Amino acid sequence: MSAVVLPQRESPAVDLRAYCARIGYSGPLTPTLEALAALQELHPASIPFEAIDVLLDRGIDLAPAAVDAKLVGARRGGYCYEHNGLFKRVLEAIGFEVEGLIARVNWMSPPDAPLRPPSHMALRVTIDGEPWMADVGFGSCVPTAPLRLDSAEPQQTGHEAFRFVPVAGELQLEALIEDEWGPTYRITGAPQMDVDYELANWYTATHPSSHFRHRLIVTRTTPEARHVLAGRRLTVRAADGTAERRILTADEIEWELAERFTLPVAPEWRPVIERAAATED
Repeated sequence: MSAVVLPQRESPAVDLRAYCARIGYSGPLTPTLEALAALQELHPASIPFEAIDVLLDRGIDLAPAAVDAKLVGARRGGYCYEHNGLFKRVLEAIGFEVEGLIARVNWMSPPDAPLRPPSHMALRVTIDGEPWMADVGFGSCVPTAPLRLDSAEPQQTGHEAFRFVPVAGELQLEALIEDEWGPTYRITGAPQMDVDYELANWYTATHPSSHFRHRLIVTRTTPEARHVLAGRRLTVRAADGTAERRILTADEIEWELAERFTLPVAPEWRPVIERAAATED
């Protein structure tokens, strides 16, 4: 008896006009590498990375309507499943060939650290038969340009250079920071369907071991600099690698969230902000 192959459900439509206005894109909506590169640079500069809803015990709703209402309509940010889920639907609406990927995060981890479960969403975009990785949801080290998945050579972006290294049957993405290559995440397994991210999202948003449950993390990456708020510490790393760091009070955190990170700060965020200001580095 032959196996029954069920077709993948098409991703729900997205309002391209509203999305382009949100990120400030006015170029052609054509499935070219140039368009992908422009969108991938503008997205993390306009839509911040944040998981404030996790700290508020609200959970993260991955339904397309909820993501669009939050990231586009309400001008909020989100984390990887929200960012890359939205970006996937945008690219599909333009006409790109896109597949979801899953990866193990090992950012800032020593080589002998235990493997973590796959928990990060990224995308494979095929253009003229060539596979590119697109990712607009990796926080403080998000690649700001498409990366060739079939190349082991260093690939320069507007910020760090990146490279892919085969490791134990997986494909590790590394970033060159302060003249040293360090891991970011390891792409593993087959392409994912949209529903495959639901369990990983539930784990990331609710499990006690998830760092999103315990620390305020907000980032925004512009062509000029990476802006990172981790707890009460603000770091601004310029594209040339120079960095400035400051420790913030609660009022300063609130101001930075609104001004630097362009978030619509709400009164119910104040306890989260005060806890962040009270944390040790």
